[in-house]
Amino acid sequence: MAPSVSYSMTVRLEVPAGGTAVSQITTVVESSGGSVTALDVTASGHERLRIDVTIAASSTAHADEIVDELRAIDGVTLGKVSDRTFLMHLGGKIEMSSKHPIRNRDDLSMIYTPGVARVCTQIAEHPEDARRLTIKRNSVAVVTDGSAVLGLGNIGPQAALPVMEGKAALFKRFAGIDAWPLCLDTQDSDAIVQIVKAIAPGFAGINLEDISAPRCFEIEARLREALDIPVFHDDQHGTAIVVLSALYNALRVVDKRIEDIRVVMSGAGAAGTAILKLLLEAGVKHAVAADIHGVVHSGREDLASAEEGSPMRWVADNTNPEGRTGTLKDAVVGADVFIGVSAPNVLDGSDVAKMADGAIVFALANPDPEVDPAAARESASVVATGRSDFPNQINNVLVFPGVFRGLLDAQSHTVNDDMMLAAARALADVVTEDELNPNYIVPSVFNEKVSGAVADAVRNAAQGAAQGEDRRVG
Repeated sequence: MAPSVSYSMTVRLEVPAGGTAVSQITTVVESSGGSVTALDVTASGHERLRIDVTIAASSTAHADEIVDELRAIDGVTLGKVSDRTFLMHLGGKIEMSSKHPIRNRDDLSMIYTPGVARVCTQIAEHPEDARRLTIKRNSVAVVTDGSAVLGLGNIGPQAALPVMEGKAALFKRFAGIDAWPLCLDTQDSDAIVQIVKAIAPGFAGINLEDISAPRCFEIEARLREALDIPVFHDDQHGTAIVVLSALYNALRVVDKRIEDIRVVMSGAGAAGTAILKLLLEAGVKHAVAADIHGVVHSGREDLASAEEGSPMRWVADNTNPEGRTGTLKDAVVGADVFIGVSAPNVLDGSDVAKMADGAIVFALANPDPEVDPAAARESASVVATGRSDFPNQINNVLVFPGVFRGLLDAQSHTVNDDMMLAAARALADVVTEDELNPNYIVPSVFNEKVSGAVADAVRNAAQGAAQGEDRRVG
């Protein structure tokens, strides 16, 4: 792997003021496969220099190897070694701050007692005013049980907290939303539903995060039924929206219509099922899913006893209209699109070569994709991954801030397929005809147009849905 800022460290060294020690440092780092990204002299004397060297490595073990090589340089004294990622997480990454200064008794009496009692009474008499007079209007709860965190698995609520903090920071950075990480010390579905229902009055939306399948399906469905605020499982729907958006633009590149393509999916878990549902809503007519047991079809023995309405039963009943059987490798032959949300290296370059002309490959397993991107590029017209070191990164941060911004601005009580389709189309349209090419089918997460475009589309769809509901009620 190439050196990455994710494994960046700053090493403090003392070296002789004269001689070649400084140049040796750079040589040792580069010969060890690292990259020097900064070199600062922080103290100087006649005999010795103190130097802080910032180095990018490719892994924790690689960073340790580089440090050992630096320690071995003659005349060099090794000081403090700081992992820059860990430094960024010290004390957490978010904080609460007051919007108004508390400078004197007047401020105190309005922000707190006795003045606050009047506001409480107003809300008690008019509950709808909570959105106007409290943080509820701009607040989202980021809820997890720590059962399916990144690629780390079931690491529990406390270990999941850094991810939830990061999510909250992204909500603020890209959409101005105040998000609060809530890591629950239970993996019981009933308990999670009850807890979220109990804390819901303080929020205008619920973002479920890193909850393992199949429990995530049940928890989301029950909360959507019970609450009057939108509930969004980002691992499912955020991924689905970005995948559909990327597919819209990839199809523009290869000049194919969404109704005509055959899609093969590797992985039928939370993300895979949500992607399939949204693709079908968008007009895909020929989709096949495969898991570790092979192609999913209604006649497969292990699905015969699957409960009606279960996720796998739904996949079997709503995909694979041609009744294909066999393995994933069998299914991709002649396919127009491959989408992977499963495991590393389930395909190789020869499999991609057997796909249709103008093939599209989205290999999203992270950090190691379902097929090597370089090998896929030899045959495929468009390749996307979940990684930041390749073009066309499928990243949920492209949509979840804007989706919730739109939902909150519309004061929506729910989120539905029409809103997600609108978000996907808006994100795709951020990439103009002049910009579109095989290596640029999704915009950068730092493109200033992204969040606003997605938010506007979701808000308009939500307001349209609310007006339609009002007409039906009337």
